[in-house]
Amino acid sequence: MERGEHRTPNPGVPPNVSPGQTRRLLSLNEAATWLGVSTTTVRRLMWSGKLPSVRILRRIRIDIRDLDQFIERSKER
Repeated sequence: MERGEHRTPNPGVPPNVSPGQTRRLLSLNEAATWLGVSTTTVRRLMWSGKLPSVRILRRIRIDIRDLDQFIERSKER
């Protein structure tokens, strides 16, 4: 690795989560990273009703299980 280059140890684990531990609710940024899309796309999916969200006070969170279900529904058969 080059100096200053950063590599995520496990791209399937959201930032700030230690290996072996998974949080259930992710931020918009984390959900976007999980899906490989922008936060705007995640918001559009929420507004269209395709991706459920949880509002805790003024923060929006996405349940990781809803992300997994969304991925399964989106698979081409």
